[in-house]
Amino acid sequence: MLLSRRSRQSIPTTLEVKIGQMLMVGFRGLEVDAGHPIVQAIQEHHIGGVVLFDYDVPTQTPVRNIESPAQVKRLITSLQAFAAIPLLVAIDQEGGQICRLKQEAGFPPTVSAQYLGRRNDLAVTREQAAAIAGELAQLGINLNLAPVVDLNINSDNPTIGRRERSFSGDPKVVIDHALEFIDAHHRQGVLCTLKHFPGHGSSTQDTHLGLVDVTNSWSAIELEPYAHIIKAGKADAVMTAHVFNALLDPGYPATLSKSTITGLLRQALNYEGVVISDDIQMRAIADHYGFATAIQATIEAGVDLIAIANNSVYEEGIVGRTGAIIKQAVQAGKLSEARIGEAYHRIRSLKRKLGLI
Repeated sequence: MLLSRRSRQSIPTTLEVKIGQMLMVGFRGLEVDAGHPIVQAIQEHHIGGVVLFDYDVPTQTPVRNIESPAQVKRLITSLQAFAAIPLLVAIDQEGGQICRLKQEAGFPPTVSAQYLGRRNDLAVTREQAAAIAGELAQLGINLNLAPVVDLNINSDNPTIGRRERSFSGDPKVVIDHALEFIDAHHRQGVLCTLKHFPGHGSSTQDTHLGLVDVTNSWSAIELEPYAHIIKAGKADAVMTAHVFNALLDPGYPATLSKSTITGLLRQALNYEGVVISDDIQMRAIADHYGFATAIQATIEAGVDLIAIANNSVYEEGIVGRTGAIIKQAVQAGKLSEARIGEAYHRIRSLKRKLGLI
């Protein structure tokens, strides 16, 4: 049964609901019905959001959630209709190589951040970003996991530089173009995500494939885009990087690091919004930490919304398992209910900004 507007507002705010809102999950399927696993996760666990992909990595097939503009719009409409609490619907639509809505599926062409930064014409960036944002708004996608504000310090970086995801190595160019990108999205009612905090642009390896140590390459200049955009009040959400940086935390990578997320991002840079983890299933985390340990440490560090792409590995029951881990950690006194409540209220504020609640 689809839910009315009245029933959307009648969900009791239990610990389980708060925990569910902290999860943003990937799934398989071009369409959904009442028996689909993601619908069950939405209705039984009240997950906060979903993330869409065009390619299914475990099966190495280009069939995941995206086939055509009309199909994507139908899919999102169905997902929202099943949700008692409206969903964040997220996608990586940076432009260029990192583009889930591709031309071959009937979507408009895009250009990379590197192309825009090299042109350094803010009017062109405004036009390109407006086209992306307009497409997302039309489909019902309300959160773009972009722009990348990493500095292109190592142009041979396999995950940033080589993939042309950074506007520039110059923080001013990154700031100027990121702000244009964000403003264009805001005009269309779509929110943005700065990534990857505290900086992935100097790395020599890819966190999808394993732990990446930036201790000897990272510098404080990589914080400048975050500091400026946060101060300008334009940071809707910030995504963490799974990079290890002993200068900031000798024990944990950024996503699991309280000194990096709570200390540096929240306290030093005065950021009060939602912090989203990069995909918690990536090998930088999965190869070095047990899943329960990683989930607990991520929340304790100050992350509010845990991204579970379910696309490096696929686990149908991942939502129930993750929710149980968090609830057990609260009941055992390893996580405070206040920390869960804090994350829940930030996510609510983000949804309120979108007019969802």
